[in-house]
Amino acid sequence: MYFDGAAHRHGVGAGIVFITPDGGILLYSFTLSQHCSNNVAEYQALILGLEIAVDMEQLDIQIYGDSLLVVNQLLGSYEVKKSELIPYHKYAARLMKRLGDASIKHVPRRENKQVDALAVLASSLAMPDHEIQVRVCQKWVVPSLIDDKDIEEGDAHVVSTYEIDKEDWRQPLVDYLKYQKLPEEQRRRTDIRRRAPRFILYKDTLYRKSFKGVLLRCLSEDETYRAMHEAHSGICRTHQSGPKLYFRIKRMGYYWPTMVKDCIEYAQRCQACQFHANYIHQSPEPLHPTVVSWPFDAWGLDVVGPLPKSSGQHLYILAATDYFSKWAEAIPLKQVRKEDVVNFIRVNIIYRYGVPR
Repeated sequence: MYFDGAAHRHGVGAGIVFITPDGGILLYSFTLSQHCSNNVAEYQALILGLEIAVDMEQLDIQIYGDSLLVVNQLLGSYEVKKSELIPYHKYAARLMKRLGDASIKHVPRRENKQVDALAVLASSLAMPDHEIQVRVCQKWVVPSLIDDKDIEEGDAHVVSTYEIDKEDWRQPLVDYLKYQKLPEEQRRRTDIRRRAPRFILYKDTLYRKSFKGVLLRCLSEDETYRAMHEAHSGICRTHQSGPKLYFRIKRMGYYWPTMVKDCIEYAQRCQACQFHANYIHQSPEPLHPTVVSWPFDAWGLDVVGPLPKSSGQHLYILAATDYFSKWAEAIPLKQVRKEDVVNFIRVNIIYRYGVPR
């Protein structure tokens, strides 16, 4: 058995090729219904092939793959460190034990070209032009179902996946206004009856009456994102903040229940707003101003430099400023040392103006 997985931006696919002792070839190609990393795709392809082999009751099988990581992890040479690979590794190891004398070996990619072509074929959903026809199935090994208990019972973990749409928040209101149909849950029935008078169904379109009597068109989840995108960063973009974006969309005549929260989150995620927003000039902590009531009570010291060398080879200036009168004392320095600072404070400040408070 040869296996290979392919993951790229167009999709994820798995390819498996069985070669029987008499030269027969069995081709399998799977489209993985979820995007994942390349290592996960390799594990998916291996597990799908092992489960097919288990169904065949094939107890003597040699497995070849071009993924050095997957092969060495199953051989025990590499340690499985990533948490996302642990359930796949455990499940693949259990399946190999059920196959009896199964052995796995790494092969170079050039020897695995046919299987790699099947994996790419499945991920791109493009059938080949030549005479070989391969059935492409859409499957996924669900990690949440992979545990030791289920594996011991021999349950199948390859399931077909179907995308289930989220319930539209408008549908219960439409059902009530059009067919007088209410949900089974008592709490939701009460909520629909309470909210229904604010809504109008006109030509199969739901509208909500605002406080000023204006009809606002109710949007679905996909339509809300497009409305926020156009109002915030579309052709007439203004890049307004969350509350202003909410009022702008409402003024345009649209409504959905979580308008305020969604507008605030959308404005906060806008990259252009983060780049060009005003900086916060407020201090992170309260400031404590120094109150000085008498000359020479408090001094502030600062070192300026390094500066271009003077004729006396000086590079720095040590300056002291009185907080009350703004009187300044300064000396040039070749280098800043603690002895020079102490001497400056003693001679230029204490001897002349006394000890500061």
